[in-house]
Amino acid sequence: MIKAEAETGPHILVVDDDQEIRKLLGRYLTGQSFRVTLAETGREAERQLANGRFDLIVLDLMLPDTSGLELCRSFRAQSHIPIILLTALKEDVDRIIGLEIGADDYLGKPFNPRELVARIRAVLRRTHLRDEPASEARPGRLRFAGFTADPTLRRVWDAQGEELIFTGAEFDLLLAFIERPGRMLSREQLLDITQGRGSSGFDRSIDVLISRLRRKLGDAGNFQIIKTLRNGGYQLAARVEAAPGSDVEAP
Repeated sequence: MIKAEAETGPHILVVDDDQEIRKLLGRYLTGQSFRVTLAETGREAERQLANGRFDLIVLDLMLPDTSGLELCRSFRAQSHIPIILLTALKEDVDRIIGLEIGADDYLGKPFNPRELVARIRAVLRRTHLRDEPASEARPGRLRFAGFTADPTLRRVWDAQGEELIFTGAEFDLLLAFIERPGRMLSREQLLDITQGRGSSGFDRSIDVLISRLRRKLGDAGNFQIIKTLRNGGYQLAARVEAAPGSDVEAP
């Protein structure tokens, strides 16, 4: 294990068994004002998580002592620390499974470190907004299908007032729908809106996130809130309206 520490900045745990990649990311992320801890194995990563506080985990799927997917599942069961997966280009199935079990984003190898930094900062921005305390003024809250969403605080409550926990990627996708109720949105449009990138022919990350959204909204198997449309798109079928006390109009 190697630590590359900056004085301030978000603390990133990088888990990768490739020594050259670890060194490269340690130097580059530190140069971008992150605090960095590097781990070679799953066991090392678990020990670091038990003994320190981290703002984000960069996790390679191929590790010598465990599956990166199992480690992702374990991390997600313990906390809501955001996770970005590093995957080989041929690992499309593993990438999808990683998103299903709660990863926030993924990046295929080989990759440009600048793109990883951009992904890290985007995920951290979403997480920071999600974790801000609730405001009593309730500005801009929207209601749909019995749920209340706050786009500013990035939080969602059910009809009983219980908060639902969404990853940053899940909330971005939900926001794309509630800001465009009734419109058909293709996978390509949803990727562009939520992640600023187009879809490859094998990219099914939006389908995975749709499934996760449906489960959390109780829509799995019914598809009454988020409908699948014949020409490869999705649609929020529920009416969206401003919540009482909100100072904005519904879309």
